[in-house]
Amino acid sequence: MATPSLAEQVKSDIRGLQSSLQDLQRRVRMSDIRDNVEDLQTSVSGMDRRIESLRERGYAFEKDLEEKAADFVEQWDEIAPNLNTQIEKEARSLQNLLRPLDREITQLAATSGAPAALRPMASKLKSRIDAMESRVEAAEQSIRGGYDQFSGDVQKVKSHLYKLEQMLEKFDEATFDLLATEAGIMAVKAVWAKDGKERKDDPEGVLYLTDQRLLFEQKEKIATKKVLFVATEKKLVQKLLWEAPIALIKETKASKEGFMNKDDFIEVGCESDAPFDTVYLHIWQSGDDWKTLFKRAKAKEFDATRAIKIDEELAAKVKSAPTQCASCGGVFNQVVLRGMESITCEYCGAIIRL
Repeated sequence: MATPSLAEQVKSDIRGLQSSLQDLQRRVRMSDIRDNVEDLQTSVSGMDRRIESLRERGYAFEKDLEEKAADFVEQWDEIAPNLNTQIEKEARSLQNLLRPLDREITQLAATSGAPAALRPMASKLKSRIDAMESRVEAAEQSIRGGYDQFSGDVQKVKSHLYKLEQMLEKFDEATFDLLATEAGIMAVKAVWAKDGKERKDDPEGVLYLTDQRLLFEQKEKIATKKVLFVATEKKLVQKLLWEAPIALIKETKASKEGFMNKDDFIEVGCESDAPFDTVYLHIWQSGDDWKTLFKRAKAKEFDATRAIKIDEELAAKVKSAPTQCASCGGVFNQVVLRGMESITCEYCGAIIRL
């Protein structure tokens, strides 16, 4: 490969200066920071409406969400004026510093002198560009330092709200109904590994957690016609495969499996009255997070954070529910959930209204 001539090297140096200048012209206007601040403003001002929408759709927990949103507005009202003043001040100062460099680089690009004379000029301008970039970076860091912590706090709540919105969307699409006053806590894409090890034909769907039940609904497209082992026709299969009262969940374990241990699995152990002793699930969220959710649901911690109160009459029905069948005298072993309207005797089939 031929070595570039001095003239070619100088042209390359000048193109590099022009490219760096264009980037600096954008940065000294604080374009990225202005966009970040505008996004942060939008996030803060719109958070209360997002939470209101969650309540309208049935999310009953975390009664402090509204207070967090109000606190963010209050904090932002204190931060924003000084922040905008600092941005404008730094932008003006940096733009003034950049103008001489802009003129000199433009002049250098239009000069047709000998390459040997132009290269030292380009080298000096490169040093000044580097110094200017450092000055801009310092200004950016100084401005970001005024809102980084606040922005991080807002982002955490935003991410949580998004997860709740996705959860409610899954509940809206489910084939089963929630009981009266029952409310969703979380939902996640999952595969039910029937024999403890995930297989290709294991059902894929959604794992749902409410304040009263754990449910798994199959939801996947199954091939109905194949040509040379390639699916040419599919149909959506969506049905509830099992459910278990939270009260019967005994323990949960989280583990990492698969390639480089990137896949999250949970093992749920239940009491003898549950529909299964142990169930294994591959989930598309943190297994440790779900283990914590199970623990909190079991301890009824979510009820303590309710923003949508439980109907006292329905709660009273659970407390006064019969323990024996009036027809055959059989002892009821099933867990009575709040919102159930009747109990079916497992011995004689009698239906007892609550």
